[in-house]
Amino acid sequence: MSDGGQDPNPATQTPSDAELDGVVNKLQCSIQEWATRHELWFDCGFQSYADRIEGEPEETPVVTILYFNGDLGRALDGDFHGLDMEFCELLERQGFWYERNDSFSAHIYPQDTSPLFQPFLNRENWQWVCGLIQQDVADVYEELYSHFAKRPEDLHRLNWREFETLLFRIFQSQGFTCELGPGSNDGGIDVRLLQRDPLGDILTLVQAKRYAPKHKINMSAVAALHGVADVEAAQKSIFVTTSNYLPSARRFAGRTRIPMTLATSDDVRDWCRDASEGIIRDKSKLVTPQAVSLLLQNLAHRDPRIVHTSIGYSVIMNQFAIILKETKHAALLMVIPSQTISDDGYGQRGYEVPEIGAACLERLTADTVFRAKRSLYNGKVRYWNGQNLYSPWDGVPKLFDLY
Repeated sequence: MSDGGQDPNPATQTPSDAELDGVVNKLQCSIQEWATRHELWFDCGFQSYADRIEGEPEETPVVTILYFNGDLGRALDGDFHGLDMEFCELLERQGFWYERNDSFSAHIYPQDTSPLFQPFLNRENWQWVCGLIQQDVADVYEELYSHFAKRPEDLHRLNWREFETLLFRIFQSQGFTCELGPGSNDGGIDVRLLQRDPLGDILTLVQAKRYAPKHKINMSAVAALHGVADVEAAQKSIFVTTSNYLPSARRFAGRTRIPMTLATSDDVRDWCRDASEGIIRDKSKLVTPQAVSLLLQNLAHRDPRIVHTSIGYSVIMNQFAIILKETKHAALLMVIPSQTISDDGYGQRGYEVPEIGAACLERLTADTVFRAKRSLYNGKVRYWNGQNLYSPWDGVPKLFDLY
């Protein structure tokens, strides 16, 4: 008989993030102990998928990434008799398996039959969604909206600033000109919406409160919003909360001279669903052929809009792309062909440069236009699509080596 009304079968309960962390820590400790015992633990460590990859989750969750530089990698390649199989058995006993990602790292996954498979996948997806809560990436990454459209209860897991930023992006998707408040000393207003109208612009003030369900909004909170709307001569106001409203708050909102909307998580869910459905999945449709043609005509030899990355595990290959569109945090890139300018006579080793011309326009398809996160590192811009890191091409021919 269960005690205290708890589930008698703990395996049916969804593990918390802390419990998943405990599983990962135990796994990491066992790997480090094993590698240390075999004198392999040098320049090694662990990173999360979110920290190391910063890209979209895979279909199978990566619970941790083992990185190395030296004999541990050789051992996993089978250079030390039997140690690669020993490592596989170590992971299997704990319900995991691994796959080499590149020369310096291995991804560790839960077995498909593991009860932790889905919890780890849910957590990885959540970390990805949280990484998208920026002021200018949601038009490229529709997952930001679709997640909360399906799981509005996760709004409670956002911090207050993330909640405000999410609302800011939602209202932008609805066509408003928006201003996100500074987050503190904002006069009680988190987002200002301006709707252009031939008869006069319409200003709407938005107050956001990320509260637990039991913490309901009282009359004084909505009265404060109405007071600011009156002072700023706003035409409308919206109060948005993840909880709900006391009857006194609803009665007050119904009597205000300036129309006030009281919204909850259900409304945010509906807004996210509308925004997600309005986003084009085929990213090549976000840029017209005319715009790409003009871009190609204006590209210079050393143009920062031409980017490059080296790819390949045991060979060296190059991939060039051009930036079609970019904001502070996101970008759309299109792969372009490369042209060999010298080789060894067999086409196996040599140098190549990007091929820029009218033929590139034919590459404006769903298969060659992709999204990337834009960031600055040591003052230099770079673009990461979850698999490859692109940086502006320096104009120097790039080595390829298929040997």
